[in-house]
Amino acid sequence: MTITTGDRMPSATLFKFGADGGPEAVSTDDFFKGRKVVVFALPGAFTRTCSAKHLPGFVAQADAILAKGVDEIACVSVNDAMVMNAWGLAHEAPGKVTMLSDGNCDLTAALGLDSDMSARGYGRRSKRYAMIVEDGVVTHFALETEPGLNVSSAEEILAAL
Repeated sequence: MTITTGDRMPSATLFKFGADGGPEAVSTDDFFKGRKVVVFALPGAFTRTCSAKHLPGFVAQADAILAKGVDEIACVSVNDAMVMNAWGLAHEAPGKVTMLSDGNCDLTAALGLDSDMSARGYGRRSKRYAMIVEDGVVTHFALETEPGLNVSSAEEILAAL
């Protein structure tokens, strides 16, 4: 079942690049508790639309999004923490967008947003979406059903805020 507006975010463990240079666990329960967070997810780091438009759009609009009362902007992908860190650095995301690894696809599957892209050599990946989460509850959810950025772009999230 796919998560929808009004649902609570499932408990899962994500990872970010830690201060010691290795992966650092991030509990979704703790990450979303008492905060307003914009989350966007995409099929993979360094891929076409993800690198050309999706992540760069949120980096460019970070100040405007945060000015709307958002505590944090997070990018989630089914890549490891090291890849997410390198991708974030390549797009000047530090301080604007938190790069979170769902390398085991645990959160993505719990959200009902995993996609089997094995036929193209990608394995299990995330569908492209964006959401606003307030104190662990999804208050806005936008899933891309066609290729491209039609509903999950930074501009669309900014309008929803």
